[in-house]
Amino acid sequence: MVGNPDFQTGAGQDQAPELQEIETPDGELHLRFYIGSGDEFALPAIGIRRIIENPPDRITPVPNVSPLLLGTLNEQGRVIWVADLGQFLGYPQPMNTDRAEIPVIAVEHQGTMLGLAVNQIVGTDWLDAERMKMSRDYSDTMAPFLKGEWVLGANGENSLRLLDHVAILRSARWAA
Repeated sequence: MVGNPDFQTGAGQDQAPELQEIETPDGELHLRFYIGSGDEFALPAIGIRRIIENPPDRITPVPNVSPLLLGTLNEQGRVIWVADLGQFLGYPQPMNTDRAEIPVIAVEHQGTMLGLAVNQIVGTDWLDAERMKMSRDYSDTMAPFLKGEWVLGANGENSLRLLDHVAILRSARWAA
């Protein structure tokens, strides 16, 4: 075994750079996305059940329900109510459903699942809750569903707002 490079114990000088140091990400994993207004939001990945992208005709409208609900979606045999997240948060413009696909984030808590229709999924990112701040730059309609925000950009010109999926699921607005 002497001289066999597979069994030598060195300080790691001969290892590839990606094997020498594994960085542990700071914070928790979040999904980042935009709603129709162009504002960016995030949800904790732990509350997300799945991400679905389907044509609008796969969402079946349901009469006599809240105008915040676009309809239902059958995903792998389970019926999921789909909501226009932008309108739910108080934005006046309804979601543009005249498009090839609508991204839907299915969130779940204690067996209750709801699909949140958004404009665009950005991706996932590790975000540190200790760097999050409370903001007063939001409407009263949105306030009960925000946990805080991260200030982005060199000059702090953008913000990434963190939503509380449990508060959204438990909202009395769905009955309106």
